[in-house]
Amino acid sequence: MSRLGAERGFIIMPFDMNSIFLRSGAESRSITAENPTGEKGAGGMADAGTSLHPPSAKCARELGPMWKLSPCLDLKSNSKYTVMDVDGPGVIRHMWFTLAAKQFRDVIIRVYWDMEGEPSVECPIGDFFCNSWNQTQDITALPVNVNPSGGLNSYFPMPFRKHARITVENQSPEDFAFFYTINYTLEQVGVDALYFHARWRRSNPLPYGEYYTILDGVRGQGQYVGTFMAWQQNNTGWWGEGEIMMFLDGDKNNPTIIGTGTEDYFGGAWGFVREGESRSYSAPYLGYIDVRPEITTGYTANNLRAGSRFILYRFHIQDPVYFKQDLKVQMQCLGWRGEGRFLPLTDDVSSVAYWYQEEPHAPFPEFQDRNAREII
Repeated sequence: MSRLGAERGFIIMPFDMNSIFLRSGAESRSITAENPTGEKGAGGMADAGTSLHPPSAKCARELGPMWKLSPCLDLKSNSKYTVMDVDGPGVIRHMWFTLAAKQFRDVIIRVYWDMEGEPSVECPIGDFFCNSWNQTQDITALPVNVNPSGGLNSYFPMPFRKHARITVENQSPEDFAFFYTINYTLEQVGVDALYFHARWRRSNPLPYGEYYTILDGVRGQGQYVGTFMAWQQNNTGWWGEGEIMMFLDGDKNNPTIIGTGTEDYFGGAWGFVREGESRSYSAPYLGYIDVRPEITTGYTANNLRAGSRFILYRFHIQDPVYFKQDLKVQMQCLGWRGEGRFLPLTDDVSSVAYWYQEEPHAPFPEFQDRNAREII
């Protein structure tokens, strides 16, 4: 970003090596179970009585404070824990979490900006990080990076002016260790900075003849920056003929932006097939992964079986979709029936929409319960 941008009070985002050396007045902070408040000089202070994970304190009983007494949170069944609760202004720069893949749909992450009562982010934690079907998948995108084995990283910058609060809720019947790091800066936030939002939803199955809605009800100004989808086909054959549709600023029956096919929107082509086989990929802005580890060869777009599962992502980092007053995003779910005719699909489809907008945002629909989210 130019010096002019800095003088106007914009946030300088060090996304490349050409800006990382510029002087900044920001103060770095980090929240972990070893420093739950993120306060300066307050890390590693837990003892056996204050550790967030008593088994770890027991392991360090011969070493004492500062020796990994509280590396993680003991997240109890059907409980909610606040992992971040700090005053601004500032910017969340990086979030890292890890937990068992079987908990990906059962742990809900919520983010609240500036003391609002409604969350601006509400997602199963796995889906937020482009992992679904209760399996870990390595992701090498720029804003989301997932590494062996289940290291969930987000690099979406998330500015806040007054306050930031992040909660995690365990809706599973099991207790488990939950590891987390949230790196943020305390700094001034410019007048043009928008707030980060993310929203999950699922249709299982999608009603016949209906579009799948990724996002709707958005009011105000902002930009759409990403789509994640977890897709299970319930028919045999190719499932990706449908087109992405983005209705902007008063569009009614016809969208301003419409694609040419599902695989096209996610940066692939011709059913993701190369040399006769369907190929997975994970790239900085786009990805498609066949999550069936037992299937490695011989499956093309035309002989895919019912029950096959996929994940797909596209991040609009270089091509944000700007809107001034409202936004709706939908995907057609479309395959083939006999005699070369299109077939509207009744697949199991879920998604996360990522966007920035001004606050306050319109209320989200009611979040789907554990049964509606369950992977069977």
